[in-house]
Amino acid sequence: MENRIALFFFTLLTFFTPKSLAIDYADALTKSLLYFESQRSGRLPYNQRISWRDHSGLTDGLEQGVDLVGGYYDAGDHVKFGLPMAFTVTMLSWGVLESRQQIAAASELEHALEAIKWGTDYFIKAHTSPNVLWAEVGDGDTDHYCWQRPEDMTTSRRAYRIDENNPGSDLAGETAAAMAAASMVFKSTNRHYSHLLLHHAQQLFEFGDKYRGKYDSSLGVVKGYYTSVSGFMDELLWGAMWLYRATDNEKYLKYVIENAHGFGGIGWAITEFSWDVKYAGIQIMASKLLGEAKHKQHSQTLLQYRSKAEFYLCSILNKHNSNNTSVVHTPGGLIYIREWNNMQHVSTAAFLLTFYSDFLRESNQNLNCREGTVRHEELLRFAKSQVDYILGSNPMNMSYMVGYGSNYPQRVHHRGASIVSYRENKGFIGCTQGYDNWYGRQDPNPNLLVGALVGGPDFEDKFVDSRENFMQTEACTYNTAPLVGVFAKLLALEEQSQSHDGDDQQLVASY
Repeated sequence: MENRIALFFFTLLTFFTPKSLAIDYADALTKSLLYFESQRSGRLPYNQRISWRDHSGLTDGLEQGVDLVGGYYDAGDHVKFGLPMAFTVTMLSWGVLESRQQIAAASELEHALEAIKWGTDYFIKAHTSPNVLWAEVGDGDTDHYCWQRPEDMTTSRRAYRIDENNPGSDLAGETAAAMAAASMVFKSTNRHYSHLLLHHAQQLFEFGDKYRGKYDSSLGVVKGYYTSVSGFMDELLWGAMWLYRATDNEKYLKYVIENAHGFGGIGWAITEFSWDVKYAGIQIMASKLLGEAKHKQHSQTLLQYRSKAEFYLCSILNKHNSNNTSVVHTPGGLIYIREWNNMQHVSTAAFLLTFYSDFLRESNQNLNCREGTVRHEELLRFAKSQVDYILGSNPMNMSYMVGYGSNYPQRVHHRGASIVSYRENKGFIGCTQGYDNWYGRQDPNPNLLVGALVGGPDFEDKFVDSRENFMQTEACTYNTAPLVGVFAKLLALEEQSQSHDGDDQQLVASY
């Protein structure tokens, strides 16, 4: 036992090297949650901390006779896209479920709950009847012709919905997952709200499962923006998995088991986890069920889920013995999936690696890759390297989280941040005026989009800080959302390593 404790401390204390001590995870956590306040649509609350924003989208849904005020703008535009918004809320909720104690210790739990509730309040409004879910407000085509502040919006605010005749199982499944995950978050602090969210989650899942179809087949308006390339089967498995976790009702687990093969859960070996592709998340959640005695009857299927989860993790770690199945890393060590907004894949990978590392440690297991056995410490170490890269430990010495550190993107592709604040200048700024006077300016943005994780560098670690370089400088809510729980986890580990007072047993018990 003494040798194991000594080895643990050697690992922990070398994990947080002097170089990494310059990374301020507490500051990163605080700023990551501030970002969601910049993306709010609707009537802003009295405690709004991002002062350059004001009320917007106050007539959303009015044309259709429904109240759709609220929710989040997904990125640098002003369309409210349901699928990425729901995934954002799912990941925020999952982060709180995994790191609630650590987030609370950093005095950020209230802000995390507010960020989740801003999304779920909107989903409640958008789910106007059991088989109706409003999927989008605004039009990407007209919105992208316009460069103006959200407070000045003159573009279409038409709302689009899925229903029995226009199905969208992917959107319904993801929104069910978001509300089920959030119901667990609020269970200890607001039982009535938690119950309400769970009720909506169950109805949405039943709707999505009964009336099957891709939402972009029903709503052509989303194509070119958030096309559901992976289809809807992953979201139905994802929704069922979250409902099983939220309710402990065997019917949801039975759904995940019985549809494992037909829906691709144990068939698809995927190297990304994103707003579109949920398989890796499902597979990792299923893997964690293996150690519980009550799931013994499903062990064969769960083992197959775990095999695909390990494929994802080993691919990210570059621990396959084939270049065809390993994810490319840049010379600076960053995961590189694709050119457009690569950081979304980095943040989700860091999340899954961090919390699967916890699972391996707690269950005294290792990750089995083709190149050999990988201990839980290595997963956490690699996740930390990705987070540290994001925060400035990279060849450009650039923090890709806006507002963090001394060198970060100044010209984020974001309408509201790039134009003088409405609170400073209430004079109307039209679509073409925004393009003529603000979009092409070489000056830094007048408003700081604190906590935004931009698309990031290319495969050679190069980054061009230009508003027109939207593949690298646009930020999205689903980029930052997975980092909230990870920042809190790394902060807690760092603080415990720094404050170690010789009580080895206590620290080992904590982590």
